[in-house]
Amino acid sequence: MDMTEMRMLRWMCAVTRRDNIRNEVIRGTTGVRKLSDKIQESRLRWYGHVMKRDEQYIGRRVMKMEVQGTRRRGEPKRRWMDCIKDDVPPKGLTGDEVWDKGSWRKLTRNIDPT
Repeated sequence: MDMTEMRMLRWMCAVTRRDNIRNEVIRGTTGVRKLSDKIQESRLRWYGHVMKRDEQYIGRRVMKMEVQGTRRRGEPKRRWMDCIKDDVPPKGLTGDEVWDKGSWRKLTRNIDPT
């Protein structure tokens, strides 16, 4: 996904790979943040919405649900909660910040470079 995004940014700037211009320079020129960072921001924002709802909300019940049975062989499929568990520690979040909407928004936000 990031590779396709960079290809489009290079095309917008009329730059080819042969020009040997680094990705950071192209991102700085266009003022665009990585798409994966934007997806992470949206995922954490939705997590905040779900956590603020009451215990009977279907989203909260599904988060706690354990599915019976066994999985297929191989690497398990990546779930939404697995992504959340990977997104929270690098941002320095503990999960208690979710109750204060303003601070949660500031802590989870990935600001576009200008």
